[in-house]
Amino acid sequence: MTARGGLPLHRFVRSVPFLHHALLFLGLAALTRCGLALRTGLETVPASLWPGVLMRGVGFDLLVLAWLLAPALLWAAVTPARWRHTRWRDPLRLLLFFGNATFLLFIALSEVTFWEEFSTRFNFIAVDYLIYTQEVIGNLRESYPVGWLVAGIAALSWLLTWTLRRSIAAVPAAEVSLRWRLVYVLLAFALPALAWKLSDIDRMQFSGNAYANELAGNGMMTFTAALQRNELDYGRFYATLSTERADRILRGLGVERKPLTQALQAGADEDEGFDARRLPLRRAPRNVVIITVESLSASFLGSFGNADKLTPRLDALAKEGLLFTRMYATGTRTVRGLEALTLGTPPIPGQAIVRRLGNDHLATLGEVLRPQGFEPLFFYGGYGYFDNMNAFYAGNDYRIVDRTDFPKDSIGFENVWGIGDEYLFDNVIPQLDRTHASGKRFLAQIMTTSNHRPYTYADGRIDIPSPGGRQGAVKYTDYSIGRFIDQARTKPWFADTLFLIVADHCASAAGKTKLPVTGYHIPLVLYAPALLTPGRSTRLVSQIDIPPTILDLLGLPGDDHFFGLSMFEQGETARQRAFISNYQELGYLTQDRLVVLGPKQKVEMFAIDDKGAAIPTQMDGRLRDEAIAYYQSAYQAFKTGALKYR
Repeated sequence: MTARGGLPLHRFVRSVPFLHHALLFLGLAALTRCGLALRTGLETVPASLWPGVLMRGVGFDLLVLAWLLAPALLWAAVTPARWRHTRWRDPLRLLLFFGNATFLLFIALSEVTFWEEFSTRFNFIAVDYLIYTQEVIGNLRESYPVGWLVAGIAALSWLLTWTLRRSIAAVPAAEVSLRWRLVYVLLAFALPALAWKLSDIDRMQFSGNAYANELAGNGMMTFTAALQRNELDYGRFYATLSTERADRILRGLGVERKPLTQALQAGADEDEGFDARRLPLRRAPRNVVIITVESLSASFLGSFGNADKLTPRLDALAKEGLLFTRMYATGTRTVRGLEALTLGTPPIPGQAIVRRLGNDHLATLGEVLRPQGFEPLFFYGGYGYFDNMNAFYAGNDYRIVDRTDFPKDSIGFENVWGIGDEYLFDNVIPQLDRTHASGKRFLAQIMTTSNHRPYTYADGRIDIPSPGGRQGAVKYTDYSIGRFIDQARTKPWFADTLFLIVADHCASAAGKTKLPVTGYHIPLVLYAPALLTPGRSTRLVSQIDIPPTILDLLGLPGDDHFFGLSMFEQGETARQRAFISNYQELGYLTQDRLVVLGPKQKVEMFAIDDKGAAIPTQMDGRLRDEAIAYYQSAYQAFKTGALKYR
């Protein structure tokens, strides 16, 4: 049997451009999917969903392959026939296959390591990692035996190439006709066009099980989609209300912000003053220190039932202070936590405001407090250019102190992400001393780094040797915070300072649902032994409530610049709510309900049981509209400039 163009069919099939490469890609994509499933645990995906996972998975793999084959088809169409007979033909083909195998194996390994950390296919975080290559490469070198892994990839690529060498090198001697060259050109353009039309990342969301949806995807496709969805226009992709209705709903919930068409003006608030009858303080603090702890899930603390004794110092501070047991992070990245703690606004879809253009002179805690005699400071143990932190805080009236500002002899330990937390705090103390001596009050926000892969820290501090994994890192950070508080006790400013200890986000937000509630549960401790009445609060609160709460405790104006509400002004009958999100889904959590807003105007309602499990339930129109009002208004406020303070 002969194919058109003069080639026997079996020889033509063998001569299809880069057929071996295509089969290699499909095979590795399938093996990666199976490996991720085994690593997660097959029981996490119900048996009824596996056909959908596998069928969609093959479909997504083929769509990616269509893009990868396009340049190969063009190359086959224009390659002169004489090149098929050069003595370099076979070595070049083998070298090309070896290089492609190495690349695809590297991608597969990258997907596995990314899944280990985030339990998802590549997303915005992977895009960020390409930008901050120094931290990422350093993190990999300190976390994994990179040399051995690279050697293993090279060895496996060589083994595949050697095993298939005869088949790869076998090329028919006959020239491919002009007709087939034209077919190759047509396919080179038609396949990507078809793939573009069918490559809708939202098709991954075929079930209510987040693991199944992620396993069905392909990492290259999700990475490309993340590049495209760096910012999602709320009005285009999400359910909306009229601006007037959204404003009316928020006012009914106690959010007394100015109309979205007006920029906020400094000094427009009335000072309610400090009210000791309503607040758990004997008197107003003079200074505030916010310790933002990297990846500190509530489940790590003994105060929340952990029996591993990882946080003895934090548990002691929680007993001596005021512990909020139902605090929720707004997102899964540090920039989301910083956004909420500084701006007091619900998360907007896409990138956090910290990383966006036009994020200067917003109504941040620093902008509000500097005109009232405070020195706002932002301390970071790493390099603050990461995630645009330095630019954001400098543009919002904070003084930046990061790794570049610390004297070299003050750094006893460091890894790729930053200096050890104890040495970060050692550098904070002198700065606070100087600010206090100058007569200024201070707002100090401290961002730790040690509770992050590669989980390394100074030896001899705790009973878990470095690198101690997540548990060791948590215990070391706990040690460092306790040591900092001990040092602060000796300072003249300690008795007048309120300390807030809160996480930026949880260690992991992986779960069977898109927004697993337990993956956002974080601790919040208010500590000021000379000022504060100890206790526990079971009120449902959000990170965005912390900025207005601080102003309330200080007895200073400005809290109506935030979407959050003071935790001490929210009456017992007021709506208790929190905000949780990933880059696309936006969650509005109440006592036992979760509204999830998604792209394509999708709105879902879930009932939340005592263990945090989400069960689809009938839509509550009032909660749906409240969720839309918050998120729509936050997005519009930033885009229209209504978040600007001056």
